[in-house]
Amino acid sequence: MFSTSQEEHCAPNKDPVKYGELVVLGYNGSLPNGDRGRRKSRFSLYKRAKANGVKPSTVHVINTPQASKERDSCLRDLAIPATLTPPCKHSETRRRFDSSLAVHCKGQHSVSYTLSRNQTVVVEYCHDEETDMFQIGRSTESPIDFVVTDTVSGGLGGEETPVTQSTISRFACRVVCERSPPYTARIYAAGFDTSRNIFLGEKAAKWKNPDGHMDGLTTNGVLVMHPRGGFTEESKPGVWREISVCGDVHTLRETRSAQTRGKLVESESNVLQDGSLVDLCGATLLWRTADGLFHTPTLKHIEALRQEMNAARPQCPVGLNTLAFPSMQRSRDLTVLEDKQPWVYLSCGHVHGYHNWGHRSEREPNALRECPMCRTVGPYVPLWLGSEPAFYVDSGAPTHVFVPCGHVCSEKSAKYWSEIPLPHGTHAFHAACPFCATQLGTTQACAKLIFQAPID
Repeated sequence: MFSTSQEEHCAPNKDPVKYGELVVLGYNGSLPNGDRGRRKSRFSLYKRAKANGVKPSTVHVINTPQASKERDSCLRDLAIPATLTPPCKHSETRRRFDSSLAVHCKGQHSVSYTLSRNQTVVVEYCHDEETDMFQIGRSTESPIDFVVTDTVSGGLGGEETPVTQSTISRFACRVVCERSPPYTARIYAAGFDTSRNIFLGEKAAKWKNPDGHMDGLTTNGVLVMHPRGGFTEESKPGVWREISVCGDVHTLRETRSAQTRGKLVESESNVLQDGSLVDLCGATLLWRTADGLFHTPTLKHIEALRQEMNAARPQCPVGLNTLAFPSMQRSRDLTVLEDKQPWVYLSCGHVHGYHNWGHRSEREPNALRECPMCRTVGPYVPLWLGSEPAFYVDSGAPTHVFVPCGHVCSEKSAKYWSEIPLPHGTHAFHAACPFCATQLGTTQACAKLIFQAPID
């Protein structure tokens, strides 16, 4: 495996502890419109100067009739759930409410489980000096450290092409990392909002565990898959599970938003491993540990491979013109094609320069083309180098292409992702290109490239 230089994976300050990185699938190194602030294609988790983790402490059980409109309005101004509102005349209910209100007033984190209109369980969280917390979601509000939007298949999404109705929660999940070695990272469903509350309404799946603690699931859920064998060239797909608000592992629900939870899987945990996938129902994230990144090819290594291929001066077997892979920066913009851009017949793998013959369809001229080398008929697409290092399971030469998008990477990386079933919609799973999120072919997911002359 190729080792990275320490400089490429360090923050600007002196020797920071890096827990790992979350990388969004579907983006070839950066967002289409560029990484901006907390909205980017990858997020590095570093040890904070001061711990900000929290852990469960006091539990409040509140029995309250429906609130008055006036009290609702007042509490909305204070960002306090209206379900906690008691009638002003009932002293016992008022006492319980005031204890819950104190949770919010003193700035405590809390999780509110609404069991009915008349009963809410509020779990108060206290400061944990042993952990750092990082929050991920669609919201751009301050509690979110990593802003994630819905991934558009084909890698052409971004701020200028918003999804009509996002299925990603505004406060989707949180990752909690231990501040001491081995810096274990754990994933939990749901994130704390601006009022430091996680609110599970009446319709959300929730329950009381045998040990008495409350737990629940978010609307569309947070799914996790740990690959068998880690994230290496020998890895195999694991089983997709759902993570609860308290971090327990469950089998998948019948549908993504069903109110009945899956079975508890006690033999598995919410600890993230190198190569773990986290799905937020609209975007899938890859977790890479600091150690895993150290053994991952760097951008410099991938650039060296690109230059090596171009230095071999591969030729179009028909036009005899020299071909060259575009720079990695150009490879991230699929709308711009260069004159020397290599193209491939996906059915057979023969690499050519662009030409205008062999059409089998007038409507989609590149959908069906006949290869002049072997007469095989199939899609004809431009080749793009996969330039997000985190998606590579090895440092091998880029010899294989994903079908049908045309992204190129190493053989073992192509075969690994071809076997990974990624969540799609509310119940479907299919393999997809990690660089652009395009669904891979069911009969042919990747192909070996055949150049006119050897380039290795």
